[in-house]
Amino acid sequence: MPRGRYSLHDPHDHTPLAEEHFQCAPGPSGWRYVSQSVTPTGDHTGSVDLALDELGRPLRLELHTADWQVRGAAIDGVTWVRSDATGTHATEGNVRAHTFTGTSPAFLVATARLLRLTPSPSATRVRLVALTEPVLAPRTVDQSWALLKREAHTTDSGPLTVEEYQVTALDTGEQHAVHLAGDVVLAAPGIELEDLESPPSVFP
Repeated sequence: MPRGRYSLHDPHDHTPLAEEHFQCAPGPSGWRYVSQSVTPTGDHTGSVDLALDELGRPLRLELHTADWQVRGAAIDGVTWVRSDATGTHATEGNVRAHTFTGTSPAFLVATARLLRLTPSPSATRVRLVALTEPVLAPRTVDQSWALLKREAHTTDSGPLTVEEYQVTALDTGEQHAVHLAGDVVLAAPGIELEDLESPPSVFP
């Protein structure tokens, strides 16, 4: 069960935003990721609880920030309920999309798991509902993902397979690279893996 810490920063000016303390693991029904985020000064900013089924679809998503919360799942596309922190005022939403995305590195692993790409220069289009902190307002975005290469690296704990993806935002054409090892993000815009207590899990 990988357990560790990501640092999150603004990908443009590198302003530190938060640290995300996480643990994740594959299980009999798929994969689960839980985390707590704190600001650079140590204030709690939110949490993520994401469970995927064996095909990579979101069985359950719970996102919390200081003022907002979202609960969602893959139902008729993706369906969610967004409310204030007290749960008093809630709005429901549904979009014909494949999965969710957001600030947490968990969503990169989840999208890669859903697509299950093989190394190829050709890209696969995916529609996502983005829930961006701190207000978690839903926004539908289209991306294309291509798995450029998969390489095995020798480490002290055994071979580590690293995948390099090219992700393109289809509305702007902006491209960026995402490097994954199993269920851990090694590098991506605005994300750095600072600490990892055990090797990444290998998906079957």
